[in-house]
Amino acid sequence: MHPNSTFRWEDRDAMRALVSELGFGQLFAATPDGPRVAQVPVVWLDDDTLGLHVARGNGIARYLDGATGLFTALGPDGYVSPDWYRLGPDQVPTWNYVAVELEGVMRRMIDDDLVAQLDQLSAEQEAKLAPKTPWTRDKMDPKLFGKLTAAIVGFRLEIAGWRGTLKLGQNKPEAARLAAADGAEASGRRGIAHWMRNL
Repeated sequence: MHPNSTFRWEDRDAMRALVSELGFGQLFAATPDGPRVAQVPVVWLDDDTLGLHVARGNGIARYLDGATGLFTALGPDGYVSPDWYRLGPDQVPTWNYVAVELEGVMRRMIDDDLVAQLDQLSAEQEAKLAPKTPWTRDKMDPKLFGKLTAAIVGFRLEIAGWRGTLKLGQNKPEAARLAAADGAEASGRRGIAHWMRNL
């Protein structure tokens, strides 16, 4: 995470909300084959536990149970031109972003827990598509569902370390930060502009 304490984010409820909103991120782990990363959908199983799954054939899968995992979720981000601050010539370009890192021990799930995680994941994501009628696994042949779930492995990430970064121009005067938000929005980066305006 960013070393400047000005950008440190410690609001766990807000970090949980961002991870829920995104529902996706990267899981990193050290393995005997070297560092590995998997792109994974996630759900909160409780306040300090993420549920996720990876393809059984993914090189990271066989090493995760009992390993230390690092999950990262990247929210909105964007380049910031120094011209946008309107503070004069002695400014430099930067990149603003919102990010969460969650570190902890990985625990493999039993099959019933994996199915429950998949049901929760699809229910949460389908709810975001309302008024669409939600998809459920009842629409599938149970044998096909079983075959497909056999190709993935479920895990819990038991979180011991939380690190968040809100790098939104808090180190600049408010007028400069808001002017940079206007520049970010004009360049198509509406998400980071919104966060810069709503600290």
